[in-house]
Amino acid sequence: MDRIPEIALDWHRAGKGAALCTVVQTWGSAPRRVGSQLVVSGLGEIQGSVSGGCVEGAVIVEALEALEDGAHRLLEFGVSDGDAFAVGLACGGTIRVLVEPVGSVLPEHVLADLVEARAARQAVAIEADLENGSRRLLRDGYRERFRMDRSGFEDDDRLFVTIHNPPLRMLVVGAVHIAQGLVPIARVAGYEPVLIDPRETFGSEDRFPGETIVNEWPDDGVRAFGLDARTALVLLTHDPKLDDPALAEALRSDVFYIGALGSTRTHAKRVERLAEAGFSNAEIARIHGPVGLDIGAANPGEIAVSIMAEITRVLRRGA
Repeated sequence: MDRIPEIALDWHRAGKGAALCTVVQTWGSAPRRVGSQLVVSGLGEIQGSVSGGCVEGAVIVEALEALEDGAHRLLEFGVSDGDAFAVGLACGGTIRVLVEPVGSVLPEHVLADLVEARAARQAVAIEADLENGSRRLLRDGYRERFRMDRSGFEDDDRLFVTIHNPPLRMLVVGAVHIAQGLVPIARVAGYEPVLIDPRETFGSEDRFPGETIVNEWPDDGVRAFGLDARTALVLLTHDPKLDDPALAEALRSDVFYIGALGSTRTHAKRVERLAEAGFSNAEIARIHGPVGLDIGAANPGEIAVSIMAEITRVLRRGA
């Protein structure tokens, strides 16, 4: 998880000063997405990025001046084709960056509440009214923005909403061969993967070096880590006595994705068991089974790719 808000608060409280710079609009092939942030201290220290290097220098100068005059600034930059190519893009674009000095523009208590919410894995939004200068933290009211993880202007250029979601997490039940392909792909895609398997022979450091491994019964494992709207659950054991307890926990939670390995016939039996256990048709329909997009996957690595693709589609476009 990036720590830009935390660093901004630390620098401000240390007396260095801090200006939070946020990408608020992009056109064309912009290097960073809307909501990307850079923090600049009064000593010229920086963390984060708003452009991958194309316009950071100009933003830093504006941020230092904003710290002196105590007012926000809305900057616009065109990224040339040459500069875009230098940071790995095919062509240039345009970005707008909002610069907010902490204290004079972005209240310290709002930033502190944001940092506290992030530590507790709570999704929050920061509203910046560029007309009247107000800044406030909200925990609801932007359901679709939270789901899509999408910061942006509301209606016009007056009210900008920055979404701060908890880091994406993937709980994988079953430390099987497919998991050996899925876990590194998930990490590259920005997820924090957790492997849950009571079978220590499967869930071992040798097979998954450096990964978080929980050798507990799956329902205890998923319960311990928590199941929230920024969590995907993937069940790969193909064993009802391991998968079903975790499924029962997930179907009562807000996880955005539930996928279970198995053939169409296996999934039909799974549906029968869950219905007998008292789950409704709507609850059971949340399960993606057989797991993954149908891309004709023929080996564990390809199945892992299909699972990651389906999770991405659900995250970005909805179930």
